[in-house]
Amino acid sequence: MSTFNFNLNGKTVSVEAEPDMPLLWVLRDQLGLVGTKYGCGIGQCGACTVHLNGAAVQSCMLRVADIQEQTVTTIEGLATGEKLHPLQQAWIDQDVPQCGYCQAGQIMSAAALLERKPDPNDDDIDEALAGNYCRCGTYIRIRKAIHSVAGQGEKA
Repeated sequence: MSTFNFNLNGKTVSVEAEPDMPLLWVLRDQLGLVGTKYGCGIGQCGACTVHLNGAAVQSCMLRVADIQEQTVTTIEGLATGEKLHPLQQAWIDQDVPQCGYCQAGQIMSAAALLERKPDPNDDDIDEALAGNYCRCGTYIRIRKAIHSVAGQGEKA
């Protein structure tokens, strides 16, 4: 066991874990942040997407040893207090989720996209979310929600 320190959702945290433990399990099992979901465990479905220093990454493929002194944001850290992130609100407004399992990962990938490209087109959205799968097939509503936030002048 080793101790790892990193910034999580704006706060410094310290965890004891085996260096090769995936960040996903640290978040869920040790820190109780269950918004980040386990999907496939091989970095293919996107359900476990979080931000590492602002970039969307699959937390099931990221060792806790690799995040020492870095910044991680989960779906729980996207909102500001009681105020939802614009994408979280758009997901509600556009009635995006069906089962909802993949939606945290979808939102995290979309937020990283909008930070890089505030007014993406459909191709940009499809490319940025290509690693996020939705078994319910809500892709049209996902795209609509992203477009509803894009170009508002407020970074998502």
